[in-house]
Amino acid sequence: MYSKLDHLTSAQRVLSLTTTRIVVTWTSLISGCVRNSRFVCALLHFSNMRRECVPPNDFTFPCVFKASSSLQIPVTGKQVHALALKGGMISDVYVGGNAFDMYSKTSLLVDARKMFDEMPHRNLATWNAYISNAVLDGRSLDAIGAFKEFLCVNGEPNLITFCAFLNACSNTSSLELGRQLHGFVIRGGYRDDVSVLNGLVDFYGKCGDIVSAEMVFSRIGWMNVVSWCSMLAALVQNHEEERACMVFMRAREEGVEPTDFMISSVISACAELGGLELGRTVHALAVKACVEENIFVGSALVDMYGKCGSIDNAEQVFGEKPQRNLVTWNALIGGYAHQGDADMALHMF
Repeated sequence: MYSKLDHLTSAQRVLSLTTTRIVVTWTSLISGCVRNSRFVCALLHFSNMRRECVPPNDFTFPCVFKASSSLQIPVTGKQVHALALKGGMISDVYVGGNAFDMYSKTSLLVDARKMFDEMPHRNLATWNAYISNAVLDGRSLDAIGAFKEFLCVNGEPNLITFCAFLNACSNTSSLELGRQLHGFVIRGGYRDDVSVLNGLVDFYGKCGDIVSAEMVFSRIGWMNVVSWCSMLAALVQNHEEERACMVFMRAREEGVEPTDFMISSVISACAELGGLELGRTVHALAVKACVEENIFVGSALVDMYGKCGSIDNAEQVFGEKPQRNLVTWNALIGGYAHQGDADMALHMF
């Protein structure tokens, strides 16, 4: 209880007062640390458990693998893998799956593939980890191949599988494959799942099929903020800036609280339209929603003011940013260039 509530001092005190500390007690503490992103503490407690010669179980190993991958310490992950192998637990589907996930997230792809091939049993979580990690690593074709292999062994995908596969299709602009998955989603009874539908809107938008994106969006029964953001981004990506602004205003009418992603998208639309007044209105909304400090929102505002000819406002927003990335600098340099002020553009460069 104390571990899950992130009261680690109290949890450790209770542990120290326990005369017989068994694996369940230690795992409760380690699991709580991982749950609250205290990964270093999790590894230290695991070491202390090993010093007391308490053997880890099939619940302990997944927690330690997650801590190792989150800290990007593959050496520790390999040592834990060796312990699991020595203890005869690596064949457990959850232990093996988390070992595979650790290798994938620490970019040891050869070890990850070897681990995956040697697993005697693979559950849905393992396949999802393989497909998702392949997409994150930029190996979208590998992810698509794994999804097909999963179906060939009579696997039953869930919404995580669908969303990962759609991301792979988006990255490779595989419109036809995504359409086939859309049909599979309908047949599989996921046609009303908002996460899958949001993924489809995003996929169609990235593949340039704005008609299909709008069709899917219109059929979402209970839209969440991600639904609106996905549709807004799809329109902006396909140079439908005016319609993007209309969608944003419709979202506001329906009481949707703007997020940093939504704000930055509509500001980009205003920049392309030269809509200074609407851009200023959205800027006010960003301040009200306390997202104006977000680096993406700030960069979009600098870009919008520069493209709309209000270089003073662009300078002001730029000067107020606590963080600036390459996009922020490019936006201001581009704003000066847009105004024909070559000296300031070069100075900023």
